[in-house]
Amino acid sequence: MSVRDEIREANQEFYERYSQIEDTDEFWEFIVKPLRQSIRVNTLKAPLEVVVERLSEDYKLEPIPWVREGFFINVDNLARVPEHSLGLVFGQEASSMIPPVVLDPKPGELVLDMAAAPGSKTGQIAQYMENEGCIIANDPKIDRANILIANLNRMGVLNTRVTTRDGAYFGRFENTFDRVLLDAPCSSVGMIRKSWKFLTGWRLRGVVKYMNIQKRLILAAYKALKPGGVLVYSTCTIDPLENEEVVDYLLRKTDARLDDIDLPVKTSEPVLEWEGRTYSEELRKTLRIHPNDNDTEAFFIAKIVKPGEGEA
Repeated sequence: MSVRDEIREANQEFYERYSQIEDTDEFWEFIVKPLRQSIRVNTLKAPLEVVVERLSEDYKLEPIPWVREGFFINVDNLARVPEHSLGLVFGQEASSMIPPVVLDPKPGELVLDMAAAPGSKTGQIAQYMENEGCIIANDPKIDRANILIANLNRMGVLNTRVTTRDGAYFGRFENTFDRVLLDAPCSSVGMIRKSWKFLTGWRLRGVVKYMNIQKRLILAAYKALKPGGVLVYSTCTIDPLENEEVVDYLLRKTDARLDDIDLPVKTSEPVLEWEGRTYSEELRKTLRIHPNDNDTEAFFIAKIVKPGEGEA
């Protein structure tokens, strides 16, 4: 049985929906192919060159082109790597490292990470801020927030306050944050490479549920952003309703604009027409990453800017 047939048998509705977006054998094979292990070196604890030199004594490292601190590593169980236990490296999927790079936070800024757990991106943001300034890292679920706190402690993050609010709560802090990351809860098609359950458990009603949550959160995130600030919206799924539809919704409801993202990463064409809807041409500036583009998880990233005072 081919991979395509296995997926069709596991979830016919899933297969029919996403074969409309891409229907190559390569796409279907990479949807379920196990992920390569990747790490981010945590420069909050040690210089990049020192950690790389030490790891290179025992492991083969392959630089990830779009993140200076990111590497693929030939190890099956990262828990056996002492540098991982010490917080010198953090296991983080390669495409998951892109949103903080696009956010580009600076030391001293006030940053909101609206859906932060388990904390890999929060740690990466703190790393770029050199532990200066302040990050509000939020997750509404206590058990996930506890994991977030444990990971931030292990990474040596000192400039972060963890909150457990519904993300929409932050909309009341209008024009407050220099930068906002909304790595939104989603249907996690990109996670099928980690677990088959994301394929068998996928339902269209779940996609619609997440889309409604995402629209609520992105409006709150944009409201909380300072004029001239940057909002990065990302998901680990490929569904247009959770990606292009959500960002198009923000563009129609507000004065938000999109910026180009210039990174050495292979992408797929954005979906500009879907189920009778036509989306803004501005969405060509977003990154739609399919699993077969770079042998990573699927991801979608948009860089959104709020016009500064006096700008049209």
